[in-house]
Amino acid sequence: MCRAHVLQDCLLDSFEHLQRHRLSTVSLPEPFFDYESRLAACARGELQALQDLYVQESPRLLGVAKRLVGDTALAEDIVHDAFIKIWSAAKGFDPARGSARGWMFSITRHLALNVIRDHRRETPMTEDSEFALHDPTESLDHSGRIHRCLDQLEPERRHCILHAYVDGYSHAQIAHRLGTPLGTVKAWIKRSLTALRECMG
Repeated sequence: MCRAHVLQDCLLDSFEHLQRHRLSTVSLPEPFFDYESRLAACARGELQALQDLYVQESPRLLGVAKRLVGDTALAEDIVHDAFIKIWSAAKGFDPARGSARGWMFSITRHLALNVIRDHRRETPMTEDSEFALHDPTESLDHSGRIHRCLDQLEPERRHCILHAYVDGYSHAQIAHRLGTPLGTVKAWIKRSLTALRECMG
């Protein structure tokens, strides 16, 4: 069993590694990464596997959390808590029920949604967090309904939503990735959120 302060040091080391080696573009293809084997290693108590997961996925998880809660410091806390939970719950991951990466994102979104619900009376809700409370992104990996609603969007707008809420990209990163003006991307996302809310009822 890993002590909490050792796990925190592990995550901090990984964060510092990311800061030193952050890529300048999001358009490069990513090499294959075996999420399932890393989770299995976490279940066996191997901290290096957790570090590997953190280096690989924390930027995207942070992007998703930040988009939902609208606050960088709060999003960082959510991602930290998510990796603590990923470590402690790794034995319960069942690949028959979904992908390992989707499982990690689900944990992060659950924590972010809990924070939104806890703070909704104290903090003005953003459009992104209002959208999250309807929970469509929570079911992206499993729900036929959200897939049907996404399929009704034009391809460019669907890609914007997936990049924002699944990949955790900022509006600027999406604009760069799609080769589209930033203002256009923002407008597409805003209109798509409205369309998805209407479709989800």
